[in-house]
Amino acid sequence: MLPAVVKLCCGISYPHLRNMAGLQRAAVAVIGQEITQLQRWGWIQHPTRAPAKFRYNEPGGEAVNQMKDQLFYVKKGQEALKKALRVLESKEGWKVEITESNGDVIYSKVMPGGRRVFRLESVLEAGVDELYDILFLRVEEMHKWNPSIQQIKVLKHVGSETIVTHEVSAQTAGNLIGQRDFVCVRHSRKYKSDLYLSGEAIQLESFPPLAGFVRAEDGPSCILLHALGAKITHFTWLLNMDVKGWLPKSIVNQALPRAQLDFTQHLRRHLTASARPSSY
Repeated sequence: MLPAVVKLCCGISYPHLRNMAGLQRAAVAVIGQEITQLQRWGWIQHPTRAPAKFRYNEPGGEAVNQMKDQLFYVKKGQEALKKALRVLESKEGWKVEITESNGDVIYSKVMPGGRRVFRLESVLEAGVDELYDILFLRVEEMHKWNPSIQQIKVLKHVGSETIVTHEVSAQTAGNLIGQRDFVCVRHSRKYKSDLYLSGEAIQLESFPPLAGFVRAEDGPSCILLHALGAKITHFTWLLNMDVKGWLPKSIVNQALPRAQLDFTQHLRRHLTASARPSSY
């Protein structure tokens, strides 16, 4: 299937073929079939946002390029999820880093290359759908309840399960790493009663690092939401990050698990505040 896509799209690039509407439609149809296959495999589910519409009569094959971009970002998100799950499912090498009195536990593991990844295990008093709404659908509102984030902006909506975001961390007291900015693909997948939210850094030439900021990179990361009840969710978060810059590993390995615990604390406060009945 993919070789056919390449041939069709390369054909459109020749000047004497650009005006052949039939070829453009064929290319769009082939790429559309690729995306349909992904849906049949179960990777694209729980539609919550209307997919982007493409006009077949746009000049210069723009519709074809848009659908190629859509397929690229979806596959990038899927690959991030696969790689993150392989880390989570590996039972060897994990050690306990922090145990909190509320039951939250953080484990760490050294990956090939020497980078340490962190896994948070927690239980939250909220349903899976509510957490999905907060952490994915309304990700741009995260700065309202999480003071460690200055801003998150969605740069691209790719269908209903994949987005490209730009995130800027806030300069807060106790922030050992300093401000960073991130550009990454975020992807969601639902399987039975579980929901997966994956993410990985992506390079966009049109969106360079902000002046005065270090562009950090998320490795394949993942949040797993597993329903324990209607309003109880087991929350697993694999944090895999290269903060860049000239920071000692000891500082980074101290700051990242602390950031996970702080995030979970802010999330719990937000859930509690949202559950309170409005007073008139």
